[in-house]
Amino acid sequence: MDAARAGDEGAFGRLVEPHRRELFAHCYRMLGTLHDAEDALQDSLLRAWRGLAGFDGRSSLRSWLYRIATNASLDVIARRGRAPVLPAAQGPATTGSWDPETPKETEVLWLQPLPEDGYLQREGVELAFVAALQHLSPNQRAALIMREVLGFSAQEVAESMATSVASVKSALQRARATLDERVPDRSQQETLRALGDARIQMIVRSYADAFERGDVDGLVSLLADDAEWSMPPYRLWYSGVDSIAELLRTGPATERWRHRATKANGQPAVACYSWDERRAVFAAAAIDVLTLRPDGRIAAVTAFLDPGLFPRFGLPDSIPG
Repeated sequence: MDAARAGDEGAFGRLVEPHRRELFAHCYRMLGTLHDAEDALQDSLLRAWRGLAGFDGRSSLRSWLYRIATNASLDVIARRGRAPVLPAAQGPATTGSWDPETPKETEVLWLQPLPEDGYLQREGVELAFVAALQHLSPNQRAALIMREVLGFSAQEVAESMATSVASVKSALQRARATLDERVPDRSQQETLRALGDARIQMIVRSYADAFERGDVDGLVSLLADDAEWSMPPYRLWYSGVDSIAELLRTGPATERWRHRATKANGQPAVACYSWDERRAVFAAAAIDVLTLRPDGRIAAVTAFLDPGLFPRFGLPDSIPG
């Protein structure tokens, strides 16, 4: 600490490095996109470096860094003026065949998936939870994350947000009510623990194999009857096996695919590569995040159609044909 305060950047790096991953996850929960989380983290570390002389040690270094990261994230929210969403928040479910002329909604700020990190508390980054957080006001979001995900006391949260304990408790009460309406009673982590790794791997393999065969009936057999399928940045989303089967028959299942298993937001996921005739390779196309039911059926497929995500997941941008 003394060396860092004296201007030793290497010493500062050693101080903050143990906290970097969890600070990034905090910024991601607050902001819902990877690029905004990275910007907020870098801004946080810069603020910490410049303000280190003012750190008096009355709180832990971790608490101090979280205070800075929270305020940096709140500043990002204030600048962008909107929250990231998933397609189901954009309107009613879609029916009918897939139209290849459907435009992507690039003006919408879409939620992004978080690559797996075994060091993180997975309940706190599940897709449904992070999506629900974005429906809270910024202060409610910050209070709930710091109190219930990170375990800070109400007093510590109040100090971090420069407000009163009473205000924090009021924000928490409103935030919990909103989340109760949007987050399933059973977390994905409870479901995944009950299913076990072998069963989960079998579900992922069956999903990928059916897709590669173009087997719509096989894919539909893996889904819950009321399953949902969405493909940001398309606004469209589909509900129920009949609608999803029609989507698959007229859209994704007409293409050639290869897959690689991965994880996102603490959930099983599949990296999808579609055949690129010009390059004669299977090219990065989507990260499909699977939400499972306790009976092993797939409750939701959220297919993030963004090849730019693949490097973040440590995945190649193509597979040889």
